[in-house]
Amino acid sequence: MPETRLTDPHELPEDDYDQSLRPRSLSEFVGQESIKEPLSIFIEAAKRRGEALDHVLLSGPPGLGKTTLAHILSHELGVKLQSTSGPALERPGDLAGVLTSQGKRDLLFVDEIHRLSTLVEEYLYPAMEDYRLDIVIDSGPAARTVKLELAQFTLVGATTRAGLLSSLLRSRFGVILRLNYYPTEELAQIVRRSAGLLRVEIDDEGVTELARRSRGTPRVANRLLRRVRDYAEVRAEGRITGAVADDALKMLMIDSAGLDEMDRRMLTVLCQNFGGGPTGVKTIAVAVGEEPDTIEEVHEPFLIQQGFLQRTPQGRMATLRAWEHLGLNQPHGGQRKLKL
Repeated sequence: MPETRLTDPHELPEDDYDQSLRPRSLSEFVGQESIKEPLSIFIEAAKRRGEALDHVLLSGPPGLGKTTLAHILSHELGVKLQSTSGPALERPGDLAGVLTSQGKRDLLFVDEIHRLSTLVEEYLYPAMEDYRLDIVIDSGPAARTVKLELAQFTLVGATTRAGLLSSLLRSRFGVILRLNYYPTEELAQIVRRSAGLLRVEIDDEGVTELARRSRGTPRVANRLLRRVRDYAEVRAEGRITGAVADDALKMLMIDSAGLDEMDRRMLTVLCQNFGGGPTGVKTIAVAVGEEPDTIEEVHEPFLIQQGFLQRTPQGRMATLRAWEHLGLNQPHGGQRKLKL
């Protein structure tokens, strides 16, 4: 596959920066060591045999690199990548159009694959197993099935909610990998790399400050870097130091633990209005004016991972760390057992 020239981020509009900052190979991909080695082996084995890579399922919170890994797989295998999403495949005809356009060993990336309709998912099973699509034409006595032979392809599915996938769909993936939040040290490498691509002058303290307040997520780190860069250009002659990064992030209402305004609102409502819980997610959503799905997929995973929130069968509960971080006094007899 011919090498593609890397685009200078300065030649791109703001919305395209994320793509320009994405690594193009596993060697450039920072972190997630537990999945990089097996992936590299599976890729090399598929290339040696001249076969399509087995179907891959990538799960984990948003912003950790699932889409980036799909592009890396395409680049490493030297094949084309076609991208779509679960909600976009509304009818079997949509799926048929996508699958019949796949070339031999090409990759089909389906984001939010847990949102596929049941009907489309059932049509997908024989495509994944036998590279065949059975399309029913007409209905009633005139109904007939047309079998479409497909090229051997690789389905790469991405999901933020692996638990919503049916067991039948999950069992058809030969490679199942989960991405986890990044430690500060690895996020620092990502910030330093992105700063170099964006030609941003940043010192070690600035890198560390950004990394530790990026919610363990590369996408957030790159977004914050661009905003802090803007602040530095206007207020600090374009150089990002630890102090400049701290001032910029305070302006963006991101605190020392990486919590944003909505995170703090959720914890404050839970502590002040409901005594720390347990409280249902729908009740919290109404109180803070946010959708329950957004709370469950975007905010909760980080708050739970950092020990600010606990999910129980009765509802969400604030931990002792949440009370202390907000500067609130926990009621007498509160959930001391939740100290993390």
